Amino acid sequence: MIQHSSGGKAINAAPFNSLACPLDGKALSRHGTTWRCASEHSFDIARQGYIHLLPVQKKRSADPGDSKMMVAARQHFLNAGHYQPIADTVNRAVLTEFPTNTTASCLDAGCGEGYYLRRLRTAAGGKKHSLALMGLDISKWAVISAAKQAATMSEPTTTSIIPWSNWVVGSNANLPVLSNTLDGLLCIFGFPVYNKFARVLKPGGILYQMDAGPDHLRELRDIIYPRIRPARTVEPQQPAEFTPRSSISIRYRHTLTDASAIACLLAMTPHLYRASAEGRAKASALTTLEITVDAILSRFERH
Repeated sequence: MIQHSSGGKAINAAPFNSLACPLDGKALSRHGTTWRCASEHSFDIARQGYIHLLPVQKKRSADPGDSKMMVAARQHFLNAGHYQPIADTVNRAVLTEFPTNTTASCLDAGCGEGYYLRRLRTAAGGKKHSLALMGLDISKWAVISAAKQAATMSEPTTTSIIPWSNWVVGSNANLPVLSNTLDGLLCIFGFPVYNKFARVLKPGGILYQMDAGPDHLRELRDIIYPRIRPARTVEPQQPAEFTPRSSISIRYRHTLTDASAIACLLAMTPHLYRASAEGRAKASALTTLEITVDAILSRFERH
């Protein structure tokens, strides 16, 4: 159940604080610039405003997730508004679910540089929703970018800047979140780990999962790969811990009118590393490209 906010005007957005120690799962509490559990495990808040909750023993590489270059490319591309219809669809789905007289907790699992959570925060302000938000990503570079951009949207006071979200370096496979504490969870073009998502969602909580459709970026793929690949099929997900609620298709044509946007689109996707050298050279020579954006937003309710 969503807890009702107390009397008076609710804060539009505030950090989600039901964090769990990544070492023993106990609740973390904040003490100044440090988060600490009952076992005295402590985690400092970085100067950029994020928390690192991915222990070295749970990393598969020294620097997991998207690189600094990929994060910069995604930031440039998304902030230009090329995927705004996707964000708008997510926002409508989420804010329709949550009544305006409640404070709903929401995690963006695989938040990247924070674009979709920033858009949700802005949309919630226009509709007077009150949200407790958290963005998590396994890439340190993504979370640093998200925290820096979020700081420009924070509420100023006479003595400090009030953050509107917690930003966490962590893994979807080991979510540093207390069980049964989330009303909603976003996984946008990410890697869902359904049993972990079910653990942190309240009963009745909603998973909003965005996946690429079969024609997503078909034009780019046709250019960078040596032969035309058959259309991908999107298999309906049936996670055991969830009941499917609905799905929404987002499909539109969009023209990229400069080489920089095309380069950023390629750099922010796995296609950059899968493409041949000849394919990358063809893409880098383009100055305009019409693309198909094809995505599916699925809603699942936790049992």
